[in-house]
Amino acid sequence: MKLLSISDRQFVFLKSPSVEHQFDAVDFIISCGDLPYYYLEAVSETLHKPLFFVRGNHDHEREYHADGVRTGPRGCFDLHRRIISWQGVFLAGGEGSVRYKSSGKFQSTQGEMWEHVLSLAPHFLWNRLVHGRALDIFVSHAPPWKIHDKNDLTHQGIKAFRWLIKVFKPKYLFHGHIHVYKTDTQTKTRVEDTLVINAYGYRETDLRLD
Repeated sequence: MKLLSISDRQFVFLKSPSVEHQFDAVDFIISCGDLPYYYLEAVSETLHKPLFFVRGNHDHEREYHADGVRTGPRGCFDLHRRIISWQGVFLAGGEGSVRYKSSGKFQSTQGEMWEHVLSLAPHFLWNRLVHGRALDIFVSHAPPWKIHDKNDLTHQGIKAFRWLIKVFKPKYLFHGHIHVYKTDTQTKTRVEDTLVINAYGYRETDLRLD
């Protein structure tokens, strides 16, 4: 199974019909945030693939367009504080970043991030009991604590996500938020049983879920 992850930066060619054949092997798309709703719709529709998303700290509650107001990308699936089973793959997510200013809809304190994760814990435990595993893919905007994050408050990692990795052992955690400008920037890190991937821009990943 192959996944296309996108985050933080738009690419015009991903909305061009001529590119559809390039991503024929992709089964689904995830967005790790800070991308306009109309862009997510366009990528999903162009590639004819389902798209699962979380919002980033720069996303808006509403987007205004000639065809109406959007509160999310139409036809796409919001993963925030949800667990979704798609073709046997368990996905869940957590939106936003650490709160670094007084206003900002998609910013949360570390404590509030714990609430987001703990709200999912009963579902993870049920999956582990019934299916033998809690979760396959966790999708976030901010990275986990001390994995790909930075020292400034704005780009601080999430402590609850690090705990989630330790306790529920997803195969993958995809995040955005940390922009990549240098070729030697580390964008993949294995932590225990989880491969943490920075999805900045776009990236194809061959999933190993066995």
